[in-house]
Amino acid sequence: MRALRRALVALSLSAGVASAQAELDLPSLLDQVRVSVVGIASHDPLGAPRTQLSGTGFVVGDGRTVVTNAHVVRAGQNAENSQRLVVLVGRGPQPSVRTAEVVQEDSYHDIAVLRIAGPAVPALTLAAPGGVREGLSIAFTGFPIGALLGLYPVTHRGIVSCIVPIATPQATMQNLSAAQIKRLSNPFEVYQLDAIAYPGNSGSPVFELSRGEVIAVVNSGLVKASKESVLKDPSAITYAIPIQHLRNLLVAP
Repeated sequence: MRALRRALVALSLSAGVASAQAELDLPSLLDQVRVSVVGIASHDPLGAPRTQLSGTGFVVGDGRTVVTNAHVVRAGQNAENSQRLVVLVGRGPQPSVRTAEVVQEDSYHDIAVLRIAGPAVPALTLAAPGGVREGLSIAFTGFPIGALLGLYPVTHRGIVSCIVPIATPQATMQNLSAAQIKRLSNPFEVYQLDAIAYPGNSGSPVFELSRGEVIAVVNSGLVKASKESVLKDPSAITYAIPIQHLRNLLVAP
């Protein structure tokens, strides 16, 4: 019995050490993730500023494939003037500006796939389907409040707090938009995250902390009162699209 007790104590201590080592390895994990996170922007050679960030994206596959939200892509395009969609690569005050083309889009699941010109960028790994449970420790990296001072990726961490239907919670049915009602008629599940996201985080990769594999794409945050209150009074509730919908889009004809 005494030997068994000693073994159990040793096992608990080793588990604690392993957990601490996993936590300490987060900086190394972020070093790998940050180089694959890019800015999605509109570029207007006659504008001031010429480049305006509309959201975040991340590189997958061959290093020239970029994933983001469909609504981020729409924000970065304007056929009525000289604006064109670009991807910002690198870190610091002068990131590389890459021309970009939308090659696939799933507006229902709010996912878009782009192709960029230039040298390949290190790619992130997509997690295998399934396996995401409530309570999973996660982080996401992106550009929460833009890039006025340059491109500096920011990481927020939390957990998958719930797996819920896509519609944002409302006090009454009358507050639901037409798009939300349509989604409720044919709902799909998203991850509710216990982590703060800002408008520029749309399109950020959500990755689990043990291996850094991408499990979802940040889609939106719950707004308490008005869109103007997002920066000064965030809700700490964020929604993300499961990566399976991206996988389906990548293999679509």
